[in-house]
Amino acid sequence: MDTETAMALGHRAAMAPAFRARLADMLAYHTDATLPDAAATLAAYLDLVTGWMEPLGFDVTRHLVDGQPFAIARRIEDPSRPTILSYSHGDVVPGLEGRWAEARDPWTLTEKDGLWFGRGIADNKGQFLVNLTAVEALLQTRGRLGVNLVWLIEMGEEIGSPGLAAICAQQAQALAADILLASDGPRLAADRPTLFLGARGGMTFRLDLGLRKGGRHSGNFGGALRNPALLMAHALSCITDRNGALQIPDWTPGTVPQASRAALAGLVPAGGEVDADWGAPGLTPAERIHAWSSAEVLAFHAGDPPRPVNAIPPSASAWVQLRFAPGTPDVALETALRAHLDAHGFPDVAITPDGPAFKASQTPVDHPAALRVARAMERATATAPVVLPSLGGSLPNDIFRVGLGLPTLWVPHSYPGCSQHAPDEHLPAALLAEATGLMAAILDDLADARPSDLR
Repeated sequence: MDTETAMALGHRAAMAPAFRARLADMLAYHTDATLPDAAATLAAYLDLVTGWMEPLGFDVTRHLVDGQPFAIARRIEDPSRPTILSYSHGDVVPGLEGRWAEARDPWTLTEKDGLWFGRGIADNKGQFLVNLTAVEALLQTRGRLGVNLVWLIEMGEEIGSPGLAAICAQQAQALAADILLASDGPRLAADRPTLFLGARGGMTFRLDLGLRKGGRHSGNFGGALRNPALLMAHALSCITDRNGALQIPDWTPGTVPQASRAALAGLVPAGGEVDADWGAPGLTPAERIHAWSSAEVLAFHAGDPPRPVNAIPPSASAWVQLRFAPGTPDVALETALRAHLDAHGFPDVAITPDGPAFKASQTPVDHPAALRVARAMERATATAPVVLPSLGGSLPNDIFRVGLGLPTLWVPHSYPGCSQHAPDEHLPAALLAEATGLMAAILDDLADARPSDLR
């Protein structure tokens, strides 16, 4: 069908009462994988969504890997046609009950002024439903997709995707495809359809400096006793300069590829809410977020901040998060930090990796599959999409790009102001409808492709 028809088809499907009802059903599941009794809820959620997929011709298998549940849904029309691998996650961050405006329940779909609220609507339940609805609309209209579709659904992305790499290795044959086409993360802006091709890596380090047991009187000892809070502050200040530019060369890719510079030219990230003079010199804000590395202090603790007393604290701790661009040597990030702190006179600061880690990876911006999907998006929306070499955040792109060897194409259906991971997570209803039409148009375009066109 023509692009306009495909767009309209998906748009209508997302405006139907069934779309809202399904979304409400999905949000009602408390799929917070950090809860001690989460297993039954995570499994029940997979029952729900795969129950919608099976009548569409998907063969579903369930797997438990590293204690985490997964579903693989396969719909093979013709092995000679292109095969798309999609990916979604059904787990969410904690609901933060009691902190939502207007006493909203995070597990109940609510609406106000064209916005739909609920935990997971942006990350990632709503984005999954957009893509499934686009598939369903095409199948109900013409009875076929014209491509093969394999869908991997995990339930532990928010806790670092345990088992994801293992299931992709174990089920590599079942997950074999020509491209990954998935949706997660935000668009550059709500009205700017976006295609990103990879993700920055992420790693958090806890820094600790303990000098003694117990505090010391700040008058009797002040000026003659080392203060771990001051020392930690100086240690943190050597990681970047005063303008936030990284000072550890091995934490950066060294250069920004010219193709990435061209793709990012003229882009204003994060809705313009950036400091133009902050970060690596010689780079635009878009290049700093999508093609360079950054280090941020997430927390800094010494003494008793709620009730400070007149004492030199005995210890200090800080949490430093590195987001590193593809091309950054990532096998010795902790070693590089250790050497840097030692060289600046802070050998006593202990370093401990803390929390999940993600590798950096991306598909080249001039890859044939990326160019084709970008053209399809432009035809559908009558404007060139934003093409980002890499998402500023982190997600398990490397498992698909490196582990499965696939071109990775992400078409996000959220936007920067969605309050993802915070109270009042939401998406505009209009964005959900427009995104469903866009995905229908992309899938319709790929039905005309040959596998060789995507390599």
